[in-house]
Amino acid sequence: MRIALLAHEKFPDRAKTAVGVLRYGDHDVVAVVDRDNAGKRVNDLIDDVPDAPIVASMSDVADEVDGLLIGIAPIGGGFDESWRPDVRNALERGLEVISGLHYFLAEDDEFADLAAEHGGELWDVRKPSPDLTVADGVADEVSAEVVLTVGTDCSVGKMTTTLELVAAAEDAGYDAAFVPTGQTGIMIAGWGNPIDRVVSDFTAGAVEEMILEVGDDHDVVFVEGQGSIVHPAYSAVTCGILHGSMADKLVLCHEHGRDSVHGYDQDLPPLPEYVSLYESLAAPVSETEVVAGALNTRDVAGDDAARDAVESYSEAIGVPATDPVRFGMDEVLGDVL
Repeated sequence: MRIALLAHEKFPDRAKTAVGVLRYGDHDVVAVVDRDNAGKRVNDLIDDVPDAPIVASMSDVADEVDGLLIGIAPIGGGFDESWRPDVRNALERGLEVISGLHYFLAEDDEFADLAAEHGGELWDVRKPSPDLTVADGVADEVSAEVVLTVGTDCSVGKMTTTLELVAAAEDAGYDAAFVPTGQTGIMIAGWGNPIDRVVSDFTAGAVEEMILEVGDDHDVVFVEGQGSIVHPAYSAVTCGILHGSMADKLVLCHEHGRDSVHGYDQDLPPLPEYVSLYESLAAPVSETEVVAGALNTRDVAGDDAARDAVESYSEAIGVPATDPVRFGMDEVLGDVL
């Protein structure tokens, strides 16, 4: 599918959905729509993803495109009215519009009418299935090893780590599956349950349902984590995934230099505390342990300094660690599997 990515004023550092789709999706990205960087190219700003032109608006995107994907995931998942002309343009061209917002485009009267009039489609990725229910506590009965990524905070690299683990396991000869729990992962994989939009009672059940769906068909299942157990807004989602997955092993993700909760005036706990926090919270439902760490060193200049940061992180949490993007997963894969 040929798509344009909407990422106004956020690309690339604050457009993790757009970057995730560029790096891991099967889509053919024909353009990034970002008024701030119009005239540049993707690889001028980020060099480890496929290149594409950056344009000011959807009207600048060539006709050889099938859809528009909103590549921004703002806190609260709201819709910015400055994006309306771009979405309108896509629907008037009969394109599919893919959104991971909490604001459902299909419930916007203008967008719904335009889609019906011009044959366009609206996919609200965060709209959960109406058939979800509570967990039965049986995710541990699948034959696959279940590995969950957990974080010190939101937006530290849990999805990236999960997808890099899937790729590394497959390269090593394992039959691996990815269980997506957030909007970007669902866009990449084409399936999944948006856990942060599910009724609270059903969060664990929504994760369990996915594991039961794939857990007996693969050697190992990697579950994408969300938020953090200490996050003032997202901890409930984190706990639901932790208990619903009944994971055998955990991989703790962190961003180098992050010392406060993203978007909040709250200090993060010392890194070693996270290991006991996650393990003790999971224990009454299913025993598990943190077996490896993943450190996001994107703001560290130079590989030598990044190596030092990874080693310090490993020492702090007491398990092997790596930067999945910079150094790959080989150094910790044996501990994870």
